[in-house]
Amino acid sequence: MDKEIEKIAVALKYDPEKGVPEVVAKGKSYLAELILKIAKEYNIPIKEDSKLVKELYKLEIHKPIPSELYQAVAIVLAWAIKLNQHLKEKILKNIPLKEV
Repeated sequence: MDKEIEKIAVALKYDPEKGVPEVVAKGKSYLAELILKIAKEYNIPIKEDSKLVKELYKLEIHKPIPSELYQAVAIVLAWAIKLNQHLKEKILKNIPLKEV
């Protein structure tokens, strides 16, 4: 008998003024699906990392992440920033510039 794996999702926010990322939303099952749906609607990058998500899910919302998760979260944030930059460059290349 296969046991279905429960979906878990966590949303992170990084505010340079605060200096430390924080969990801004988390959920299992239906809430996880809703978080992912909203992220897709707003073109927020989604990175799958089940081990990290399980650790982040244990944290309180709007509290800084603990230092032992800094490296793993930094890798995800760097990935998201690089992806966003790549998409911006791609979009700009496809938009004709108006001559002045």
